[in-house]
Amino acid sequence: MNLVSLGHSDLRVTPICLGTMTFGQQVAEAESHRILDRSLERGVNFIDTAEMYAVPATAETCGSTETFIGRWFANNPGARQKLVLATKVAGPSRGMPWVRDGQGMTAQDILASCEGSLRRLQTDVIDLYQIHWPERNVPAFGAVYYDPKKDRAGTSIHEQLQALGELVKAGKVRYIGLSNETPYGVHEFVRLAEQHGLPRVATVQNPYCLINRSLDNGLDETMHHLGVSLLAYSPLGFGLLTGKYDETGIQGVAQPQGRMAIYESMQKQRWGRPEALAVAKIYNQLAREHGLTPTQLALAFCYTNWRVASTIIGVTSVAQLDECLDAWGTTLSADLLKAIDAIRWEHRDPAQ
Repeated sequence: MNLVSLGHSDLRVTPICLGTMTFGQQVAEAESHRILDRSLERGVNFIDTAEMYAVPATAETCGSTETFIGRWFANNPGARQKLVLATKVAGPSRGMPWVRDGQGMTAQDILASCEGSLRRLQTDVIDLYQIHWPERNVPAFGAVYYDPKKDRAGTSIHEQLQALGELVKAGKVRYIGLSNETPYGVHEFVRLAEQHGLPRVATVQNPYCLINRSLDNGLDETMHHLGVSLLAYSPLGFGLLTGKYDETGIQGVAQPQGRMAIYESMQKQRWGRPEALAVAKIYNQLAREHGLTPTQLALAFCYTNWRVASTIIGVTSVAQLDECLDAWGTTLSADLLKAIDAIRWEHRDPAQ
């Protein structure tokens, strides 16, 4: 894998990034360390985590993922220098008061969260520090429509950038990014950074997969013209695009095969919508008709897409990691891409 640049930064990363939100919930520490070992062995130089992980989020597991990674760094001298490390500061609580007190995300919250992440990760600097979700009222995590009646006063984007600028100036953060953002948000962060000489966002980490291509409806143009790179998360649609739920569905599975079957809270989210699985099954069958596994099709869609700088893969075992990495190099014919677009034309984005 050739390295790619992130935005206007000098960060050079592999086009596959190891996502870690399963560490501390589905994945015990020893197995998480084996996954990290294997990922580094296979040449992946990019790791993404967050202060609120593991997921599903609980008070007991909050911060455990970063802690696992930090202990892995401590046990593997020299590993930190080989990796680009990304983590995220949580936005307003969203029903998780153990992550963030109050309804906002103040400048002081950002500074304190960074200190906590540095401590848990056992590192002196975070290469890419991202705002996990906006403090603003935005349609995200399954919401589709913006409602101005829900707007509220809070920490301005300018104030957030100033706090992030303090961290960059102090040498605790190298570059900054966003997550679960909108075209308006990306434009404002870039505009204010350029206007006030503050750090410019390098990346946006948003969902992107066959059953959620909402980014294609305007955010892709914004990011292209502003020189901001996409980190695509959930490329396998929380497992729906692997084919493992095609026969059983996500409920009442005798032997749970993944997080959608294990966690009832996940079934209530966008990936648990009946239409999300129904459309995923159409894509999965398309893959088989073209001699591919569903996983190969779904990952190749991201791996080969001009919009995507790096695809974040979340795994629960070394075997899953190898499967995702082995899909690199899979090509999609023009006819297959045309068939993918035909399905989307009819079904749009059921997991938006």
